[in-house]
Amino acid sequence: MKSLNLDFLQELACRPWSHEHMVVRHAGHGIFAAMLTMDTFDFAGKKALVRVDLNVPQDANGKVTDDSRAKAIVPTVNKILKDGGSVILMSHLGRPKGKVNPAMSLRPIAEHLSGLLGKPVLFATDCIGPDARAKAAVLKPGEVLLLENLRFHPEEEAGDEVFAKSLAYLGDVYVNDAFGTAHRAHASTTIVAKFFPNAKLFGYLMQAEIDSVGKVLGSPQRPMTAIVGGSKVSSKIEVLENLIGSCDELIIGGGMANTFVKAQGGQTGASLVEEDLLDTARGIIKKRKPKA
Repeated sequence: MKSLNLDFLQELACRPWSHEHMVVRHAGHGIFAAMLTMDTFDFAGKKALVRVDLNVPQDANGKVTDDSRAKAIVPTVNKILKDGGSVILMSHLGRPKGKVNPAMSLRPIAEHLSGLLGKPVLFATDCIGPDARAKAAVLKPGEVLLLENLRFHPEEEAGDEVFAKSLAYLGDVYVNDAFGTAHRAHASTTIVAKFFPNAKLFGYLMQAEIDSVGKVLGSPQRPMTAIVGGSKVSSKIEVLENLIGSCDELIIGGGMANTFVKAQGGQTGASLVEEDLLDTARGIIKKRKPKA
């Protein structure tokens, strides 16, 4: 049985950012295809502003305890460097709620990343402002710079355009390789892309996920099970309606499952339920594919 969590990529297909630089195709598994790709783009002499996900777990001393996400960005970084470009990495860490929190600084991550890349990773004490601009300006081909935590600024999660423009000022080309956060309409994932109309693309990690969902939606192996989780049905309606007709089984988990339980007469106690979407949940249930 083919089981895949399609939640993120289904939502991504509905985002303005993805509409700007993705072409929908229905040939084979190429349902999603970026106009620009890592393999065809030449980064020589360019500063690549790369959104990555370095929200990695750390112990009390700041030591990274699981670097899976950090390792996942290495192929993208290495391709840019091999071409003769330089890399400016930006990420968030934790939930500082728009305020500077030393415990959530990315500085320790820069040191860990240096070991993974086999080269020094420079660090800017902010993601915008004088230090970030100065270090980005003198960055040479083959060098890597990591910016401080994006979420130290409330404008990041607010999707502020002025903040996004300040980030865009640092690079010549924008690469989104942050699979875990690209569905959010934040300044560094959605808004910043508009400032790179002809120079934005997916990194290898993002492209691999898009290829995976393309295979499933284009020519899925049967039987196919989709798993959708989250706290609210309201943010998953399009996802669920798209999947209900194409999957053999649809498993709904997380807090949103409570709404479906109550919609069918079940008891949910004090658990989160979206009362205004009970009818929507019932409608989705009615659309489910009947068993043969």
